[in-house]
Amino acid sequence: MKKKSIINLIKYHTEKNEIGFRQEVNEIALEFDSNGDSVLAHYIMSLVATPENFIPNLNDDYSTFFIKENINNNSLKLPEVIFNDFMGVVNAIGHNVGINKFLFRGAPGTGKTEACKQLARILKRDLFSVNFSTVIDSKLGQTQKNITSLFNELKKYKYPENIIVLFDEIDAIALDRTNNNDIREMGRATSTLLKEFDNLDDRIVLVATTNLFKYFDKALIRRFDAIIDFDRYTKEDLVEISESYLNQFLLKFKYAGKNIRLFKKIINLMNPILSPGELKNIIKTSLAFSNNNEFDYLKKLYNSICSNHTNDLKALESQGFTLKEIEILNTVEKDSTIKDMMLINNN
Repeated sequence: MKKKSIINLIKYHTEKNEIGFRQEVNEIALEFDSNGDSVLAHYIMSLVATPENFIPNLNDDYSTFFIKENINNNSLKLPEVIFNDFMGVVNAIGHNVGINKFLFRGAPGTGKTEACKQLARILKRDLFSVNFSTVIDSKLGQTQKNITSLFNELKKYKYPENIIVLFDEIDAIALDRTNNNDIREMGRATSTLLKEFDNLDDRIVLVATTNLFKYFDKALIRRFDAIIDFDRYTKEDLVEISESYLNQFLLKFKYAGKNIRLFKKIINLMNPILSPGELKNIIKTSLAFSNNNEFDYLKKLYNSICSNHTNDLKALESQGFTLKEIEILNTVEKDSTIKDMMLINNN
């Protein structure tokens, strides 16, 4: 072990710099592991292990830079045009010809991160996301060093064909270096990232996501083998996706009734229709906040979308709802009929 490592350990401990301390421990463990003393390396990492962070080169231990993501079996609904590109990524990786770096671009909530999880599930690979809070450092030059250390861990991983590395919202370190508003420190970090991308093992699949593509560093864009645009949802796609979310959630809310025609009418009132991620949240919240009335969630969904309330009968009628649908959405007392209320409002 180098003298510098000992000094750094003491310094980070006295400064109460937990992140710096863990990174130095990682470097020490990596050194022992590369020299053939994997038993000691494992023991060192076990002393500082936490359950949420994973170090990929030491099989069952942990790292500051990576978080192992849970992969579920939930399906991901994508428009055909995006789905075809996604399957192209699957095929490209399967050919094992060194096409391994992909950029998923699109607005928040369009399914970029979930698509990466689906990719890991289909390819039967482990997914590790980069913990940017431990990479970016306010000290001059430290961010570049952390990026280098991060990729050094990947280089020493024994089974590179078994993992996908996710740089979720890579904008944090992929700024346009020609932007006058950019700080030089992050520009240098991007330059370091460029070099590491060039030297990445072809067997490791790397996926990055961004919702700020127009500000993305042009040189880094060229490092990706393919760019998938997730901003290609039509209105019809979003209505179909919202219906699939509703059907999925109704399996959990047994008391809730299904009225797809009315549900779609409410969703179509959005202008524009929300992104898939936002749709998922608003539908789930409407169900979760509803009472045991089978269609109370539709009232809450309508009120979340429209500025007027379901008691505004004229508004409901003007929006094309039928008498039966207005009865479902309205909240008047049972002893008053919708027809009577509409007559009163029309006078």
